[in-house]
Amino acid sequence: MIPLEVWVVVSIQVVLGFADVVLHHELIARLPWRSGAAPELRLHGARNLAYAVIFLMLAWVLPLGWTALMLAGLLLVEAAITFTDWIVEDSSRRLPASERALHGLLAINFGVLLALLAPIVWRWLDAPVAIAFVSRGVWSWLATAAGVGLLAMAIRDFAAARRVRRFQNRSLSLELSGRQRWLVTGGTGFVGRRLTEALAGDGHEVTVLTRDINRTKHLRAPFRVVTSLDQIDSGERFDAIVHLAGEPVAGGRWTAARRRRIERSRPEVAQRLIELVDRLETKPRVWIGASAVGWYGDRGEAELDEDADHQDGFAHRSCQLAEAASTAAEHLGVRVVVLRIGLVLGREDGLLAQLLTPFDLGLGARLGSGRQWMSWIERDDLVRLIAFASTHEGLRGPVNAVAPHAVTNRAFTKALGRALRRPAWFTLPRVLLVGVLGDMARELMLASQRAVPARALDNGFEFRLPEIDAALAKALS
Repeated sequence: MIPLEVWVVVSIQVVLGFADVVLHHELIARLPWRSGAAPELRLHGARNLAYAVIFLMLAWVLPLGWTALMLAGLLLVEAAITFTDWIVEDSSRRLPASERALHGLLAINFGVLLALLAPIVWRWLDAPVAIAFVSRGVWSWLATAAGVGLLAMAIRDFAAARRVRRFQNRSLSLELSGRQRWLVTGGTGFVGRRLTEALAGDGHEVTVLTRDINRTKHLRAPFRVVTSLDQIDSGERFDAIVHLAGEPVAGGRWTAARRRRIERSRPEVAQRLIELVDRLETKPRVWIGASAVGWYGDRGEAELDEDADHQDGFAHRSCQLAEAASTAAEHLGVRVVVLRIGLVLGREDGLLAQLLTPFDLGLGARLGSGRQWMSWIERDDLVRLIAFASTHEGLRGPVNAVAPHAVTNRAFTKALGRALRRPAWFTLPRVLLVGVLGDMARELMLASQRAVPARALDNGFEFRLPEIDAALAKALS
């Protein structure tokens, strides 16, 4: 018999392991969609496979004599795989404190499991050689369910490892003339990282303002890092300033504290940039600031060019504050372009990255009625538009940074399901979304903005990916 305490420790290991996979591997790190994650995914697959066999053996098999060494060997193999996996994880990505803590708990609990199993396996070794099939009641069925689940996770990990090996981060050339000097805030973010690498890859000089210098370690191209604008001398010259830094608007309920952070983050950095521009002996040619199509509020079926009116709400007010802060640079003789950015498509970060796991698992769902319009843009097209805005004097003030063809949420849900070859049949009811996320759901997830890039098109900008299916295919390739 296997004592109850062994099954309790096994159950704890299953719960802790499942929490680690869901919270850290799937939701935070998004390993099945991250370039370079193939080694870690293969180790996860091997570990899950070993655990699946261990649980199935504990459920139905009584190995006696030397056959008990099979179980002992599997436990040692699992320990070696886990140790190697933690080394690979630590060298390939920044682990959050919660993941390190959970790894510690998993290691302690696994040690307890080994200590409890050791005398049991020793007794089995003393018995005559035999392999008996036994039933351990409800624990057999629970262990079988865990084993089958782990086997499915192993298959998913191995498949994901093959998929991420095919991912390619192709270089992007912005075709800017001469050798330019750019200052970028938010240069380590989803869009800023791609812009910084494209500029530096083309031979331009890029200065990145960041609060956390550790975040720049993953940028591939040469660049300069400053943690304070006071580190920039008044005699330096910049051709362009791009202000992308700011508190993310999506990602959680808008509490009072979070609303204050959202409202203050971009204007506060913009004010420090204004002070820098004021003391620079040579002013930059252009200032490009980030806003969002949330500026328009919920506008239903109306097509929204840059002259369209807005509906009031927190999203509009926070965008208006950001735009006003950037526009202040005009008083110093700098041309200002404010990009009202839609949903940026890319697998590495942003809303699309958050949707990949549920859609990949066949849990894709439209939001509410699905009739609300979503204005979107592929990430490289957005970076190219930033470069375009830096050189075209005709672009001033607000510019809709969206693809020409907005789609309804229903159409987007179907397109993403097609791109992943998964069904997307579910619906998240409006009442549920608003009940859980409040105004954030009401103004971002359920609001309708059918924006059109009128000024970009009028000035000759050409979108390489104007259609949603091609943009999703590129993002997932």
